[in-house]
Amino acid sequence: MIRASLPALAIAAFALAACSDGNSSAPITGTSSRAGVNADAPGLDVANSHIAELNTPAARNGAGPGGNGNTQMVNHGGPVLTSGINVVAVYWASGTIYNGGPAAGSTGTGANDGSLVGHFLRNLGGSPYYNINTTYGVANSLNYVGFWANSTNAPSGSQKVTDAQMVSMLQSGFNSGQITYDPNTLYAIFTSGTVNLGGGFGTQYCAYHYWATVNIGGQSKTVLYAAMPYDAAYPGVCTNGTTSPNNDAGADGIVNTLAHEIEETQTDPQGTAWFDRRGYENADKCAWTWGTTYKTANGGTANMSLGGKDFLVQQNWVNTTNACAKAY
Repeated sequence: MIRASLPALAIAAFALAACSDGNSSAPITGTSSRAGVNADAPGLDVANSHIAELNTPAARNGAGPGGNGNTQMVNHGGPVLTSGINVVAVYWASGTIYNGGPAAGSTGTGANDGSLVGHFLRNLGGSPYYNINTTYGVANSLNYVGFWANSTNAPSGSQKVTDAQMVSMLQSGFNSGQITYDPNTLYAIFTSGTVNLGGGFGTQYCAYHYWATVNIGGQSKTVLYAAMPYDAAYPGVCTNGTTSPNNDAGADGIVNTLAHEIEETQTDPQGTAWFDRRGYENADKCAWTWGTTYKTANGGTANMSLGGKDFLVQQNWVNTTNACAKAY
């Protein structure tokens, strides 16, 4: 992500829009710390301020917006998810997005998600890779608690979906009981094709994490979410461009940016905790860098094995050594 450097903007109160579930009730007020142009990345509009940057030659060489320069990470005192993070996958589409994934309209536990994304989420927590996050004083704990394959008013084509609409959709899930609110949960919103979550997919970013407020039992609560559009729709800038190690280009492409957003959400959920003097979070500093890779049986490229499957996942910044690594 890129943490913006300009004053906070507010997302005004908004009513449930056409992209939300009809079970919703009152208007929702969302609060945003978005800003405009990042001073360290001139010309890059960071309306979505917690982004996984595009895969460019500069990024691969550590000279992209995030950069892996030897700038120390600092805890600025904001909240972190110290004891661990939960993940709920919200598959927002009229059909199944990833091979073997949940059928549209269904809900279930993480154990019942048969997609490669589900496998990745079940095996990421506790791994040597995710252990890097412990260098920020948080637990190596990630629980994939459940999914909601929401087909109601699902976006399609290259439709632009705003943050207000995403949060309204989550509110509808809380209201209807399709998903349960939890302050330590990241609600990862997946879409299909070229659906443009946030308005800059494929041109400014590949994914991002953010936060807003929702109404839970008449009280305003902070909800953490990630916009996870279908990265394989823009393979030149949102994937590594190498052969998928699991013969599943869509899922293999998304798990890289998914890891990026999860590890940053745990260490800097609201943009007020861990980031360096330039405003960049842990995963930003190692975006699109892999460390040592190897060839898989199908000719794909991978750099780690999780739960018996091979994946290509960006490195993360180790706070104790000030370096990118794929394990700690």
